[in-house]
Amino acid sequence: MAAATAAGAAATAAAVSLIACYILLHKSRAKLSWFPTVGFSRASGRRVRRRGLVEAIGNTPLIRINSLSDATGCEILGKAEFLNPGGSVKDRVAVKIIEEALESGDLVYGGTVTEGSAGSTAISLATVAPAYGCRCHVVIPDDAAIEKSQIIEALGATVERVRPVSITHRDHFVNIARRRALEANKLAAAQRESSEKQTNGLTHVDSEMLDDKLAVMQRESNKMQNGGPAHVNTEFSHCGKCDVNSDSKGGFFADQFENLANYRAHYECTGPEIWKQTKGNLHAFVAAAGTGGTIAGVSRYLKEKNRSIKCFLMDPPGSGLFNKVTRGVMYTKEEAEGKRLKNPFDTITEGIGINRVTKNFMMAELDGAYRGSDREAVEMSRYMVTSEIFVVI
Repeated sequence: MAAATAAGAAATAAAVSLIACYILLHKSRAKLSWFPTVGFSRASGRRVRRRGLVEAIGNTPLIRINSLSDATGCEILGKAEFLNPGGSVKDRVAVKIIEEALESGDLVYGGTVTEGSAGSTAISLATVAPAYGCRCHVVIPDDAAIEKSQIIEALGATVERVRPVSITHRDHFVNIARRRALEANKLAAAQRESSEKQTNGLTHVDSEMLDDKLAVMQRESNKMQNGGPAHVNTEFSHCGKCDVNSDSKGGFFADQFENLANYRAHYECTGPEIWKQTKGNLHAFVAAAGTGGTIAGVSRYLKEKNRSIKCFLMDPPGSGLFNKVTRGVMYTKEEAEGKRLKNPFDTITEGIGINRVTKNFMMAELDGAYRGSDREAVEMSRYMVTSEIFVVI
């Protein structure tokens, strides 16, 4: 029972920390409609049917957190990203990464998308990839919740669990995922070369067979002209292209940390959704960061719409982003000499916090940052449970 309670608290705390996507509105508490403007018919009052899994991603509602709103006198809303098919905001990222890769030709239909992920992005890629006719191979640290691996496997993806090491180590789960994509591309190239050689050889054989058939036909024709019987088989045997293990179509490394498709997914979709749903009447946006794509895309879009909107980072223990934002130096006490832990992210939240600045995070426009503890996350989750609202991103 204790284990189950701890697991439940961890999941809830992760939900709260991963989306501190709270929109602080004016104290006047203007009555706004917190439902998606797409996929809903105002005239009929019924939801519009969405075609396929991909169309079900995004346009998630903003939910008023009654307990916090009443306690603070502000309108505090959570973006309900848990309503995406894969259960998180990462569905948006998975779609954007795959679509851009297919458009550029870096990924082909039937290819394999590889990624190193602590869970959410992996689940989203495993959910979305089949919709584009692609496979998914995920490399995940073995200290991540086993349930995540089970979900990913249930979705049909290949899961490779590895020991957690520094990002500078060649066997860090992200670096292994990058190698798996390169290996898949090399294998596909080797198979294409082998197929071409076999095809060329068969073409030569077919040419010889054709010459033989034509010679037979010529002889039979001569016999007919001489009054002899003719027995001609005019059906030529057809030898198709032989493709050894034709299932291999190469690989593509999603690279969620450095691929700016992550940032663009939120700059082009999530940010505009929030702006439209609040009718531009918001004062602050708060989010945690892992890859940095969500906070970067949303903050930049909102700042472009209204410079007075305040955007803040909520950072967990062990992450250096808090000091990077507030002091300009990537540092955390867990990184101090003599205090370095094998896994500095000694927190119940998974998938957020980082000790390097990614290309996605560099796109963020922030006004400040706050440090949040596990205790605060759990207490906040209990506070929110009273209103039966779970906000997940």
